[in-house]
Formats: sequence, C-alpha cells, structure tokens
Amino acid sequence: MPQASQLEYFLSHKRAGILVPVFSIHSKNSFGVGDLTDLKSVIDWCRDTGNSIVQLLPMNDMGSLFCPYDALSAFALEPLYISLVDLDLPKDKSIKRQIEALRKNLKSDKKYVDYSVKNEKLRVLREIFLLNADVDPEAFSRFRSENSYWLWDYALFKTLKSKFGESAWYDWPVEFRNRDIDALDNFRKANAQEIRFQEWVQWQLFEQFKAVKDYAQKKGIFINGDLPILVSRDSSDVWSHPEFFKLEFAAGAPPDMYAARGQRWGMPTYNWNKISDDGYLYLKEKLKYAENFYNILRVDHVVGLFRIWSIPYNDSLENQGLHGFFDPVNEADWGEHGRKILDVMLKSTKMFLCAEDLGVIPQVCTETLRQLNILGNDVQRWVKNWNISHDFLKADDYRQLSVTMLSTHDTTNWPAWWENEAGTVDEDLFRRKCAEAGIDFGRVRPELFDLVRSCHARLRWREEIDSVDRLIKGLSPQGTVPKERLGIFINLYENTYGEKEKLWKLLEMEGPMREKCDNELFQAILKFNLAASSLFCINTLVDLLYLADLWQGDSYQYRINTPGTIGGHNWSLKLPLSLEELHKHPVTKQIRKLITYSDRL
Repeated sequence: MPQASQLEYFLSHKRAGILVPVFSIHSKNSFGVGDLTDLKSVIDWCRDTGNSIVQLLPMNDMGSLFCPYDALSAFALEPLYISLVDLDLPKDKSIKRQIEALRKNLKSDKKYVDYSVKNEKLRVLREIFLLNADVDPEAFSRFRSENSYWLWDYALFKTLKSKFGESAWYDWPVEFRNRDIDALDNFRKANAQEIRFQEWVQWQLFEQFKAVKDYAQKKGIFINGDLPILVSRDSSDVWSHPEFFKLEFAAGAPPDMYAARGQRWGMPTYNWNKISDDGYLYLKEKLKYAENFYNILRVDHVVGLFRIWSIPYNDSLENQGLHGFFDPVNEADWGEHGRKILDVMLKSTKMFLCAEDLGVIPQVCTETLRQLNILGNDVQRWVKNWNISHDFLKADDYRQLSVTMLSTHDTTNWPAWWENEAGTVDEDLFRRKCAEAGIDFGRVRPELFDLVRSCHARLRWREEIDSVDRLIKGLSPQGTVPKERLGIFINLYENTYGEKEKLWKLLEMEGPMREKCDNELFQAILKFNLAASSLFCINTLVDLLYLADLWQGDSYQYRINTPGTIGGHNWSLKLPLSLEELHKHPVTKQIRKLITYSDRL
C-alpha cells in the first residue's frame, strides 16, 4: 500500500506504542537475554496496555561489538535473538539437557546483559544443525534461493572471519580480501559445512521472526523496525560490494555547539552514484528483506540521505570530525539527492516509513519529509520555540506528521533529564566556549552556576542570574568581551534558564516546582505526551516503568546508550523484572488507563 494510502489509514486514529530493545527483556524461558519468542509476550502485553506499536532497535548481526547501529550486515539477523526452545529439536536428549543447563547457568537477575550467551547458543545450535541437517530441505533451499543476493556472501564472510580469528576483512590475506574467485571457490568447498551452518542459522531466525510478525498481525499490533543508515566498515556488505562505499572516507558529524571537533563514527559513506547505476538494487533488497518482519520502518539519520559528513579515513583520529565536508558538497544538490533516494524507498516497499530527523536538519529535508508524508520525530524535551519565546510547545502544536516520545535510545530517560539536565548547560561545552571567547571559565563558573545543585557534568544556573543583562555582567564585568562573542552564551541561557519552571507551568502542576521526578510529575508529562497532535506516541519501556517506581537509585544510570562512549554500559540495560512479572504488575492497567484517556487505545 502506498505511503499516502497508509497515512490516510493511520490518520483515522492516533496510536501509542513502546520502544523495547530485545536485549533488555527476559523471561523464564529465555537465557538471560530476550529472544524472538519473548517478543510474542511483549506483543500480548502491548495489547493488554492499549499500545498498538512495538518499535525495535536494529535486529541485524551486531558482531563482537554488540552495537545495533554498527552491524556486520544490513540483512542478516542477530543470532543472539534465536529462541532455542522454539527450534525443531532433534530426539537426542543430550540437546535438551544442554539447553536446560544453559538456562540455569545464565541468570536473568543481572543489571546488564551478559553477551557470552551468544557463543553458548551458537555452540548448541551447531549440534542441533548437525543432528537436524536434513529437516525440511525444500524450505531451506527456497530460503537460500530467495535470499541469494546477500545470504551466500554473508555466510562466506562469517566463515572467513572465524577462519582468521575474527579479524576485519581488510586484514585478511590479499586473495580473500580482494575476493579472488579461485581462492573463494576452494574455501567454499573446504568449509561447506560451516557455510551451510551460517545459512541455516539465518533461516531459523527468519522463520521465527516472520512468525512474530504474523502473531502481531493477529493481535492487531504493528511491528516498527529500524533501518540503520550505515553498516560497519568490517561488514559483509562492504566486503562483497566495495564499489557501493567510499572507503576513503569515514562518516560522522560536523563540529557544533556540543562537539567542538565534531564526531567520527567510522562507518564508510555510500557511493550513491554506483548504487544508482545498479538500479538501487542494494537498497531495494534491504527493504524487501526487512518487509518480512516489519509493518513500519524507522529510517535512521534520514538527513544523511540528503548530505552526510565525510571525513578522510586517514585523518588523525584525534581530529574527530574536524576536517570533514558535506557530501554532496553543493548545498543546492541536497534536496534532489535525498528525495531521489526516499522516492526509491517509497516505491520499493509496502512498509510505512517514519524518519529520525533529530539534530541540525536543513529545511529542505524537513519539507521533503512533509511532502512525501513521512513522519519525523518530536522528542518532548526538544520541542520548543527555540528562537523567539524559548518555551516548550503545547501538545496541540506538535507536528501531526510525527512520532512523539519522551526519550530515545540515545538520551537519558525522562526522569534523569528532569533531575539532572533540565535547566542546565553542558559543562564541557561551556568551558570550550569560554576559551574561544577569552573568558576565564574558573572565574565565571561559581558566579553563574549553583555548583551544589550541579551534577553529572551539567551546570545549573544560579537563580540570581535572572536576566540576559546579569548573564553578560557575569561573563564580562568590565565590558571587555565583544558582544558578538557572547551570542552563544545568550542562546544557551535563554533556552535553559527556568526551563523546569516553564514546563511545570505548562503541565499545570500545583504547588512549587519540585526537583525530583515523582510519580505525579511523571504521570503528568506522560499524559501531556500522549495528548500531543503527533500521529504516533512511542515511548521507551524504560520510561514507562517509572510509573511503577521499578528503577532504584540515580535515574541517570538507566539508559540504553551513551553516544560517544564505549563500554559494557551501552546496549546492555536489562529490565528490572521479567516479562511474566510485567504482565501481572499493576503498571499494566495503569498504562492502559492513560492510553484510554488519551484516545490512542
């Protein structure tokens, strides 16, 4: 169904949904981390709560880094998520004993995911594969044939990676790095069983995930997938189709008010001319495969389809994104470039497209999304009149063609934002801007900010700095700093000073503003968010569970990802209760009541 027709369908009734990373959920049947069968329980819970959309993070093979946005393939699914209990198990009782032993050894009561379960699952899967090699050969053969565009290269790539100690493809011997035909043929013959195993795992994942979509459809629930704009440099896609990528560049973000040197993500940018010359088959095949699992698709970093920050790959890492440039270089080409790619996507899929349009977005991107009926994102903490009143927008003023939310997978949860970030500025940013303006940060820091109430590298304004004039006087008491250097400070001040008080008033909360996000305040902001004009309202399950006070201690620690950092705290947060406990918890009825009240049931 075309995007416009689907939009007309969705316009008949606003909807609510949840964002839940599969790695965050767990049940009595899973192995310390969620799997595809657990998603059926999530779907049941959504129906019980009145939600009708389940949004997932990318489900692609994450490799050893376990970052869903740096995948080894834009097609292959993550083996971690396979459900062992839903496999067609051989009669050999030792397999069932191994599965039970694995479940007992991998506890669900840890705060973070133990990713060692992936190798343990793969070990058991190999044994099942060897004992079940001839099960349903016709269906397996059909799957291999229908997905030959990517599957054969992916299985070969995974087997080669294992052969060479999981090293990156560009560090392999030259004959494999450059895909010498004879060398690859000989390797295929010598490693046929392992290659077939990799294909079999993907087949099992396909069948289980497809069953999840079918189950959701019967329950009236839409599955919202996520399509990362980029893939890992060390990916099957790049190895098998290097012509589609500009390997001499690394993608990133330009310097801005939050990152003085910009950002360097490392993934290669696309060579869209080569992809276009091939009839956009690579893009079309990605959408074709994703359509097996999703009804709705989130287009990650959609502005990157219009122009993407490209950094010379050999530039020093310490420069981050400092020496990059926008590709295409000519700003006049951005609109046509992005629209052409989005047109191809819309014509190549039945999925309803939404787009992540956060950050600094050129007007041509915003306008194109509107013209193509593609929903953007409205995150409550950033939906403001930034340039005139600096106030938060009312719920009725949100874009109708948008997905609204309190938080994203890359931000703090909403209570953490309220308690630690609202009404503050980033300390490192303020320090850098002081240095650029020739202002003594050590002097102005205690004069402008309440250091007792500042935490997590966020500076909270002193109440006495209640005007721009007092701000300027604090920054330059002798008037020696030219006013043009103070513009960034004025902008920061006007958009953050009194931020909490403004929102408190907008929510019509009674009594003096409270620093702590209690249940009353969180219910108020959730009601506000659900009341927005946005067509979809999709909140993280992390946020929703604050209704039940299930997260203990400093709310700042409970986040899915902290951009720009590396460590076990990213992409590994687990829910504080099992899915069985969630179904029975009073929060289920509480959420349904709120959604019913908002007319999104």
